Amino acid sequence: MSASKSSLAALTLGAIGVVYGDIGTSVLYAVKEVFGSGHVPFTHANVYGVLSIFFWTLTVIVSIKYVVLVLRADNHGEGGLIAMLALASQAVKDKPALRKWLLGIGIFGTSLFYGDGVITPAISVLSAVEGLEVVSPAFKQYVIPLTLVILFGLFAVQKRGTGGIGKFFGPITLVWFMVLAVLGVSHIVRHPEILAAISPHHALGFMFTNPGTTFIILGAVVLCVTGAEALYADLGHFGKRPIRLAWFTVAMPALTLNYFGQGALLLENPDAIKNPFYLMAPDWALVPLVLLATMATVIASQALITGAFSVTKQVIQLGYLPRLHIEHTSVRDTGQIYIPFVNWGLFVAIVLAVVMFRSSSNLAAAYGIAVTLDMLITTTLTFFVIRYGWKYPLALCIAATGLFFVVDLAFFSSNLLKLFQGGWFPLLIGGAIFTLMMTWKQGRELLNQKLRADAIDLKSFLEAVFVSPPARVEGSAVFLTAEPGTVPNAMLHNLKHNKVLHEHNLFVTVRSHEVPWIGLDKRLAIESLGHNCWQVVVHYGFKNDPDLPRALEQIRARGCELAPMSTSYFLSRDVVVPTIGSGMAAWREKLFAQMHHNASGAADFLNLPNNSVVELGSKIEI
Repeated sequence: MSASKSSLAALTLGAIGVVYGDIGTSVLYAVKEVFGSGHVPFTHANVYGVLSIFFWTLTVIVSIKYVVLVLRADNHGEGGLIAMLALASQAVKDKPALRKWLLGIGIFGTSLFYGDGVITPAISVLSAVEGLEVVSPAFKQYVIPLTLVILFGLFAVQKRGTGGIGKFFGPITLVWFMVLAVLGVSHIVRHPEILAAISPHHALGFMFTNPGTTFIILGAVVLCVTGAEALYADLGHFGKRPIRLAWFTVAMPALTLNYFGQGALLLENPDAIKNPFYLMAPDWALVPLVLLATMATVIASQALITGAFSVTKQVIQLGYLPRLHIEHTSVRDTGQIYIPFVNWGLFVAIVLAVVMFRSSSNLAAAYGIAVTLDMLITTTLTFFVIRYGWKYPLALCIAATGLFFVVDLAFFSSNLLKLFQGGWFPLLIGGAIFTLMMTWKQGRELLNQKLRADAIDLKSFLEAVFVSPPARVEGSAVFLTAEPGTVPNAMLHNLKHNKVLHEHNLFVTVRSHEVPWIGLDKRLAIESLGHNCWQVVVHYGFKNDPDLPRALEQIRARGCELAPMSTSYFLSRDVVVPTIGSGMAAWREKLFAQMHHNASGAADFLNLPNNSVVELGSKIEI
């Protein structure tokens, strides 16, 4: 019992650092942006109304929608938009048109995650460093250079993995939340009447009195729920109970106290609106607070970068992006990975965002569209999961998701007002990645169609070969093929040029499925073709780490001994040639051909030993 309690405590502490780091830093800029926008006249009634909207936004979107409802939609213990997309597509697999539509919006939501992944580290770190301007206006010229140095350091250490420093994330973020609570309480005790803003009538009164203003400021209010999607995405790392416990015992109380403390400060000193968070602190605590805030924002950014690596790996295995070079940064934890292309691609985009927008207030204009659209997509997919997957009554499904849909739609619509102020930036990033994903998916389908059209039936071919068999040599040959039952080009080349067959021949197709994990007991489907030849299909979930040599060890029971020193892996390295005619638009075919050319080798992706791989090339027109 004590062991399980300590494990729960450790997981809860980890969840505080990783899951709530992002939402914990939103206190730096959320209140400032609402009142600093100039749309809300400064009155005591408006302070109460805005704080009430903040509190109920946190309650409805985070506490009820994500913590209570969405966390229930786990896909074999995994969460996140990809896991939800897989659940929804499985739930409607008997409705092909609807499934295709859901896959499209789910992949678009995943693309938007990268847009969010650019804005969030930029606005978080920049807003923390801007605290130096409160210490002294002379520091203003150093804010952007210092922000860029911190961000470069953050991205430069990614290749070393987060295992070593990750253990400090929880404790540092816990200290951050404690400081938020203490700062808030220190001002609430001077104006305890501010706690009355918890009552929803203040929020409703503000909305009915100022409907137009309310709609406009929702684009800034949404800043208080930055990182809410991380709650669901990190389900597989921590589990439901630690995530819920961390929210209700630490994150939610600390955030509420801090927001209400900022409100109390504004009642006392309206001029504090230029940076209410930092002006809550006494002068002697400003520099330590800036340092702690910077650490907290770096941790929040770290969680998002790690999430980008995980999502990219899952998308690759679902077949929406080409293989990229992936490095494992931990021997024990296979989930800790580093993808250089994603790491430095994100860094370049973030630097661009910081240099273009130059302040957290300007970045706040860019933030919101991507994240609210993602929230809207999550709500939509949740409806299809609980309706068609869990078979709940239609009325209950509409009631359960309808309120959240209306709330998400209101936030998204408000953020559309910021489209030309900067909202276009994350949408542009998301749109570009969505184009890449759909081009790769469609291009792969065209390529497979071409391969199937030109393919030779494997069983018939083997029967013809063994009428007058070529010389057999010792060892085993593993031929990788996209479609089971067809002759791999690599085998045709091997027979044509080397005129030999190995003693054992395996024709292997690797399949990825829309489930997170597939166990070793379901890893292989084996069919004997006679003459020591086997057709093997290897199954992986989108969170499994492909390791083909390890998977093929199971075939020993069928009389095939794959000795590492005498096994050769034959791969076809196809060169795609775009052609005018059917298929995709010419520019997309050229884009696909370039992506195909730049994809990292299947050997690395499948963890094949480098000294046992033989690649044979061919040209294919699409």
